[in-house]
Amino acid sequence: MRFSAIAFDLDGTLYPNYRLNIRIIPFLLRHWPLMIAFGRARGRIRREQEEALKQKAAGNRVLPPAPFYERQAELVAAMLNRPSGEIKAAIEDKIYRAWAEYFRKIRLFPHVRECLEAFHNRGLPLALLSDFPPDIKLRNLGIMDFFSLTLCSEELGALKPDPLPFMELARRLNLPPEKILYVGNSLSYDAEGALRTGMQAALVGSAVWKKPSFTRDGLFCFKSYRQLQSYVLR
Repeated sequence: MRFSAIAFDLDGTLYPNYRLNIRIIPFLLRHWPLMIAFGRARGRIRREQEEALKQKAAGNRVLPPAPFYERQAELVAAMLNRPSGEIKAAIEDKIYRAWAEYFRKIRLFPHVRECLEAFHNRGLPLALLSDFPPDIKLRNLGIMDFFSLTLCSEELGALKPDPLPFMELARRLNLPPEKILYVGNSLSYDAEGALRTGMQAALVGSAVWKKPSFTRDGLFCFKSYRQLQSYVLR
């Protein structure tokens, strides 16, 4: 086979985003200032990461980034004019921990379990790399046992598409990046992050409405997980 391991994003990749979004509407209404600041902070962190990469490429000295969770809390706290420690605890409790419980009732995309079983039966190691902590979500979705490795980019210190989490994924799989297929739903985060580190990439959903599946710009784009299964195992 062309691939020695298959790695996945989680949110929007193994299940449709709308199924979570519908369930968290009451939460968003109660905590909209926190959520707006949270989203802006993560955008700021991604811009800082990209600037650091540009500086490194230009041969300039770049200071090590601040620990991710501290930097995220610092940015959100500044926007809300609240203590950083309080905001860090609120993010952990209200976003990371509370949201994971919604996954007990969220359904996967059709044929995801069938696809994971087919890869597992062929001896392909399966991994997962998500920007949000994945383990409780995977257990609540009932698919944790398929994955031999799960990683959270935040815990590694950088959000996708920064190369750091993808390179760490390859290192822990003990494989060259080009032997790994990374499956996601975001062109700018998942596909770009994988391709810039030498991995191959597949995208589910967006940009594939005209055809059932096709390859474009080095990406395999698909609608159905049965198409991904055929692409990998053919």
